[in-house]
Amino acid sequence: MNLEVDVYRRLGGFTLAAQFTADGGLTALFGRSGTGKTTLVNIISGLLRPERGRVVVDGRVLVDTAQDVFIPAHRRRLGYIFQEPRLFPHLTVRQNLLYGRWFTPATERRETLDRIIDLLDISGLLSRGPSLLSGGEKQRVAIGRALLANPRLLLMDEPLASLDEARKAEILPYIERLRDESRVPIVYVSHSLPEITRLATTMVLLANGQVAAAGTVSDIMGRSDL
Repeated sequence: MNLEVDVYRRLGGFTLAAQFTADGGLTALFGRSGTGKTTLVNIISGLLRPERGRVVVDGRVLVDTAQDVFIPAHRRRLGYIFQEPRLFPHLTVRQNLLYGRWFTPATERRETLDRIIDLLDISGLLSRGPSLLSGGEKQRVAIGRALLANPRLLLMDEPLASLDEARKAEILPYIERLRDESRVPIVYVSHSLPEITRLATTMVLLANGQVAAAGTVSDIMGRSDL
């Protein structure tokens, strides 16, 4: 999977002008709060339209302002994991998981319910309602629901930000497993350096709305000028 991003957008007094490419794995958008990480993810997802620019996922053009191309969010086949899990409170875990499949034609379903349950170790949660889950369990279910929609790309916007340290330690191994065993590439937003160094295969460093550097974690962490 190849991701190409070259976008420009002004929001009040803030300007995002970011360009980078990534090939599969887990691409981390890293930087301090207010540097444009969430804005960039929202442009990739289709929740926000750039003033000009281009977004391409695996050869499919999602945005090209020069050609007047803008694929709406619901047609992009991208999964989005927010800081809060946003599960349906009136549905069980199993029903929440299956909700994701309704948006994918049967002929295009790569993932099975059993594989996702095993990948995220949630077999014991299937009959529970969201109110009976811990924060880490809720995020694992939210990830499973997104994966069962068979996305071309999974966007994760600070998925651990609302969790305490114990819950973060609980869910990090599942994100690692997702990175290594799933066929779905991930764009992961965080301002936590320990998370990035543990998870990322590619790191995009944002500063003041621009890409200050992009490459492997070891290369960027080894640069004294950054």
